[in-house]
Amino acid sequence: MNEKELPFDIVSCLLYRDALMLVIDKPAGMPVHPGPRSGTATSDETLSDHLDALRFGLPRRPELAHRLDRDTSGCLVLGRHRKALDKLGRLFQSGKVEKTYWAIVEGGPAGDAGEIDLPLAPRDPARGWWMKVDAAGQPALTRWRVLGRGEGLAWLALTPVTGRTHQLRVHCAAAGFPILGDAIYGNAPRIGGPGLHLHAAALAIPLYPSREAVRIAAPAPPHMHAALRAAGWCATSPDAVAGR
Repeated sequence: MNEKELPFDIVSCLLYRDALMLVIDKPAGMPVHPGPRSGTATSDETLSDHLDALRFGLPRRPELAHRLDRDTSGCLVLGRHRKALDKLGRLFQSGKVEKTYWAIVEGGPAGDAGEIDLPLAPRDPARGWWMKVDAAGQPALTRWRVLGRGEGLAWLALTPVTGRTHQLRVHCAAAGFPILGDAIYGNAPRIGGPGLHLHAAALAIPLYPSREAVRIAAPAPPHMHAALRAAGWCATSPDAVAGR
């Protein structure tokens, strides 16, 4: 097990726990597993290095049922054993998990709701995580809704109907309203920017056939508070709790 310590208490990030799954509130800036930039170097800290702390009495540690980008915060689902992982994987792959993200974008759309339907493909085959709009790419659909507006900013609820790499970031940038703090597809500097203002705010997971979907919400991260307030967010409002 990796002996390094996380800069946060992973157990305190727990949002939901039952016999099949855990949902944690992943902090921004923490990769969930080694990626193209971190490779397999042991000096690179990832969330997956520390999942043993979330066993809660089970013989094996939970594993990731999906992924979030390094700089995206919010709801991250873990399967507690192999059968649970298989079931969760099918739900995510079939699009049955309802995902809601919050984003603060620069400028903002003219309307109050709409869709971005643009296919995506890797920009460089050697860097598969870096994407672009490409007519020959895979279909990608994002639904958006304006939750609030501020001076030069808009607060959006984003629903990715498909799950392509960097889909929300590329779609928002291509539509003319890049996500605040995006140093790859937006206007933020590579060093010293405000941090990516993209948050996995809520999930609805139809895990149990005879019950309603399990609904989990993650609170807005501190680095987004100022921009959210400027766009009309209030930390005590129902939307702040429900992730709508």
